[in-house]
Amino acid sequence: MPGQSQLFPEHEPSVLPPPAPNAEIRRAAAPVWLQRLSLFVLVLFCVYLGVLVMILPWWTRIWDNNMFIQSHPGLASVLHNGAVRGIISGLGLLDVWIGVSEAVHYRDYK
Repeated sequence: MPGQSQLFPEHEPSVLPPPAPNAEIRRAAAPVWLQRLSLFVLVLFCVYLGVLVMILPWWTRIWDNNMFIQSHPGLASVLHNGAVRGIISGLGLLDVWIGVSEAVHYRDYK
């Protein structure tokens, strides 16, 4: 067909030479204010979501009267088990821990 390139061209593709092994690669870091803002948003998101996931399984008005859960009886029997609620709350606690850990171990990159 005219206008189509060959699948396997006959000439070798040009390749850039690899960088020298002792060459220092510098990454341009984001400004400090942007790093701190992104940390604040991440911590706020993790803590908010973690607290929500910790509390929702034990909030009976939301968890037990949920139309999605009530429409699936097999899922309802599993989700109303106390151990499953505890596992879900543990995931929320883990999410809060991740957010706090990110805030404690934060360092500016300059």
